[in-house]
Amino acid sequence: MFNDEQLERYSRQLMVSEVDLAGQEALAGAQVLIVGCGGLANPAALYLAGAGVGRLVLADDDHVELSNLHRQIAFRSSQINQPKAQALRDQLLQLNPDVDIQACVSRVDESWLSQAVSTASLVLDCTDNFATRQAVNRACVAHKVPLVSGAAIRMDGQLAVFDPRDDSSPCYACVYGDGTDGDVACSQAGIVGPVVGAVGTMQALAALQLLTGAKLYGVLHLFDGRSLTWRQVSLRRDKGCHVCGDSQEGLSSC
Repeated sequence: MFNDEQLERYSRQLMVSEVDLAGQEALAGAQVLIVGCGGLANPAALYLAGAGVGRLVLADDDHVELSNLHRQIAFRSSQINQPKAQALRDQLLQLNPDVDIQACVSRVDESWLSQAVSTASLVLDCTDNFATRQAVNRACVAHKVPLVSGAAIRMDGQLAVFDPRDDSSPCYACVYGDGTDGDVACSQAGIVGPVVGAVGTMQALAALQLLTGAKLYGVLHLFDGRSLTWRQVSLRRDKGCHVCGDSQEGLSSC
């Protein structure tokens, strides 16, 4: 049950038929794991905390730098050199103190992900390297936890939902294979702040919809910041996928 202050806090959201009281209760009972606390995670986490998601787990081993601030909008100049996970947690608690937030200042590995994903309702991949993305995907497939994956570079962004609870959903590896080569960091290629913000915001919206019962998988959303347009590409599950393919059915751990 929500108290009067919480009902007022979420009142505009409760008016939306796709949320309503049942959806708000679902959000309050959810636990979302956010891997990476940079440009994607900043807007995503702000919206999830604002929406009343009950528990957020933030994982990142990096620290806030001056060059982050043009796009990582939750951070402030006074937080430079602080661990990103802790700095983001502190800002989220200022926004909504009712949310339970755990900050994990560590580089995630297979073992950590397996445990963290197993207790999550949903995972947001807000990382910037293929190796971690692949590890997050394997954990989500193993534990049948929905994954909302986002990426942005220069003036381009992309978003996809992978939902291993449904046998027809592709996974990240179905689309991108198992390679870890080709990482391009923002420090090398550049990034315009609102582009990564747009993708992170859409990750939050996708997460809220999944947590309140919507089905969204099977589409890759591509954002072109030059023309302010989105286009969609249909995705299919690869039955030969080494992660979620038919030969992998029945796996229960990474």
